[in-house]
Amino acid sequence: MAVKTSKSQIKKTAAKAATARLFFLSASSGEVFSANPDGSDLKVIVSEGRRLPDGLVVDVAAGHLYWTNMGNPVANDGSIERSNLDGSNITHIVPPGATFTPKQLQLDEKNRKLYWCDREGMRVMRANVDGSNLETLVDTSEGDTRPGKDLRKWCVGIVLDIEAGKLYWTQKGHDKAGEGRIFRTNLEIPKGQTPANRKDIELLYENLPEPIDLELDLANRTMYWTDRGDPPRGNTVNRAPMEPTQGNGKKEPVIIFNHLMEGIGIALDLKGGRMFMTDLGGSVYSANLDGSNKKTILAAEGNLTGIAYVEIPAA
Repeated sequence: MAVKTSKSQIKKTAAKAATARLFFLSASSGEVFSANPDGSDLKVIVSEGRRLPDGLVVDVAAGHLYWTNMGNPVANDGSIERSNLDGSNITHIVPPGATFTPKQLQLDEKNRKLYWCDREGMRVMRANVDGSNLETLVDTSEGDTRPGKDLRKWCVGIVLDIEAGKLYWTQKGHDKAGEGRIFRTNLEIPKGQTPANRKDIELLYENLPEPIDLELDLANRTMYWTDRGDPPRGNTVNRAPMEPTQGNGKKEPVIIFNHLMEGIGIALDLKGGRMFMTDLGGSVYSANLDGSNKKTILAAEGNLTGIAYVEIPAA
């Protein structure tokens, strides 16, 4: 006699087929870690030495992990690397010298491009996932020589809204100075304009402590970011509308997580309604998207930077 399988059983089987993992970086040790979302099964999958890895993304479909290496901030030797999900087969995608100090990294899966902010390079950049067609999209230098000395021009965090054709980025400003800003522009430079003089840049938020990494909840038109400035507004996770002037008046950012030790990385699990954060103090945290249910899932793991949450289908 045949046994019928219910829709709920099918859904449960499909859910079991995917493995949720965190990937994150240590700038102090030059390592790439992998762990379960509760912090268990912690593994070092790449150990490169002190090249200051900062941002990473996971291309689940292609089975690749990409990360940025800042290198020496004044030596123009930043790079972007790629490996398999287990850390094997490491290769340069963007070689040393093609970008100064690459920071947060994002993947446009649809168009097969990588986007990142170049801090001392004072620019927003992109390339194909194989490293070809390297482009500067935004140049904030105003003619300053690289490496840039004015921290107000340093581009740090980046996130994409591919369907709307937009990118967002942070400029952190001087340490503890309240000069941080978040900008938005189109993915493509308007015809006849250049990265340095494009007229389609919007300033969304300003006078922030030190905004670092960004993520978006597109369904709810909400942005999230880490901030490593002075408490009480700094060393926090903030969220705010992607459109600051939605409704009546300008919406101000809301602090939803605090007491970070120099917060850097952030990753959202929108399906699970949670977020993950890292800080230079060496901890990985989790919380609900409203900041409730706060947990420290790992501690004392070095100066932690970028983090990604992914669900990997069963082989």
